[in-house]
Amino acid sequence: MLRSRTLDALTGARVWLKAESFQRGGAFKFRGAYNAISSLGSEETARGVCAASSGNHAAAVTLAAGLCGTRAVILMPEDAPALKLDATLGYGAEVIRFDRYRDDREELMRAVAAQRGLALVHPFDDLRVMAGQGTVALEMLEQASDVLDAVVVPVGGGGLISGCATVVAALAPDARVIGVEPVASDDVARSMTSGRRERVTVGRTIADGQQTASPGELTWPVIHALVHEVVTVTDAQILGAMRFCFERLKLVVEPSGACGLAALLCGAVSCAGLRVGVVLSGGNIGAQAFAALMG
Repeated sequence: MLRSRTLDALTGARVWLKAESFQRGGAFKFRGAYNAISSLGSEETARGVCAASSGNHAAAVTLAAGLCGTRAVILMPEDAPALKLDATLGYGAEVIRFDRYRDDREELMRAVAAQRGLALVHPFDDLRVMAGQGTVALEMLEQASDVLDAVVVPVGGGGLISGCATVVAALAPDARVIGVEPVASDDVARSMTSGRRERVTVGRTIADGQQTASPGELTWPVIHALVHEVVTVTDAQILGAMRFCFERLKLVVEPSGACGLAALLCGAVSCAGLRVGVVLSGGNIGAQAFAALMG
């Protein structure tokens, strides 16, 4: 957990940052992937696992599969960041490419898993994955030097925020759980407004880890019941948060990882006078891509 006097002054809050960029594989995704794969029976482990991801879940599943003595087949979009593709291949995965704007990722993933007899490790719609991601909030509540009034979490398919919200509801029931997603892919925010799962056309955004069309079937009921609010931020605001992390904290954070902090810095989350925990969910971005975005 990191602190910044400058950040506190800018927001009028006391802020704790959970830097998941230092996690195995460079993002929170390792938590859920390892929890799911290590829970498989011996027959499933012997056959191997399958997942679909733009990068962080892909690398996490492949890394966890290697640690658990099995193999991984990963579906990755053609425009996945090169660093994430290289990491996934480097950990030993077989990678199958697809077009995220034309192909149905869910159908492809389930078809490959069925054809090859692989155990499916969904990036968010898996209770074991959701539980594993919830350990982020468990550690935040243990590590913060004060009781938190709010926990701010980036939202994609909802695995991270559903796990975190479950922990917060149990251990810090007075704290608010606030989700943040890019305005270009605001399916969860829309779902919170309507009270039902909404589907959107996946928009183009630098936050590739949050480009989901709809909240998960398993994650949505948890989000609806336990998350207090979901707000959106623009790519420009995400870039501002990335720059702040680099210049003030000496920390490299990828766009999706900076989404929660962006909401604090731009005022989308009102936190003056509060004690706030923010999840910086990952730091997997290459030097060239980071420099280009900052430029």
